[in-house]
Amino acid sequence: MLQPFRHSLKDQTPLYIFVAVLFLMGVVFGALMVNALTLEQQQDISRYLGNFFVSVNEGGGEFEGHSFWEVAGLHLKWLGLIWLLGLSVIGLPGILILDFLKGVLIGFAVGCLVGQFTWKGLLFALVSIAPHNMIVIPALLITSVAAVGFSLGIIRNRVLMNTTKNVARPFLSYTGLTLAMGAVLLAVSSFETWVTPVMMGWVTPLIT
Repeated sequence: MLQPFRHSLKDQTPLYIFVAVLFLMGVVFGALMVNALTLEQQQDISRYLGNFFVSVNEGGGEFEGHSFWEVAGLHLKWLGLIWLLGLSVIGLPGILILDFLKGVLIGFAVGCLVGQFTWKGLLFALVSIAPHNMIVIPALLITSVAAVGFSLGIIRNRVLMNTTKNVARPFLSYTGLTLAMGAVLLAVSSFETWVTPVMMGWVTPLIT
């Protein structure tokens, strides 16, 4: 039963490496962007983070404002966009851009925290950003590889080879994998909604 999956994983290893490297490049780029901010922008970020930490420490509305479906909706929209882009040849670059952008967002967020609060900011990032993203990122990258593979299959079968090979089975496999990753993201959203805020509350007093 696992044999086809193993063959598929082996065949797509270069794609996994490429997508992972692209994501890591985004993380590095996002972290470097922090150094490019003007003094005024850095002060605005510092003011926002300061207010946010006070809100977390006091259990304010801003801290408790994200419901499960808001968190899950954000992840599922990202996943759905990747799936949708994978259905067409022209969507292939968009998948890679999304992976790079995801890395930029995470790199920038962590870079801002570390830049403003040094080791305390890193500690906060480890409890607020890292835990759920350790699952979210692999899920999105797996879906991205499947999307790129499906899109390349369309190019190979319809454009380069000029065949009319049935794509129903690859489509169902691709969609099934996406739905499985969606279920994973729903589970992670539960953790992010109810566990992550508690962990953030533990660390915030060290910063404020």
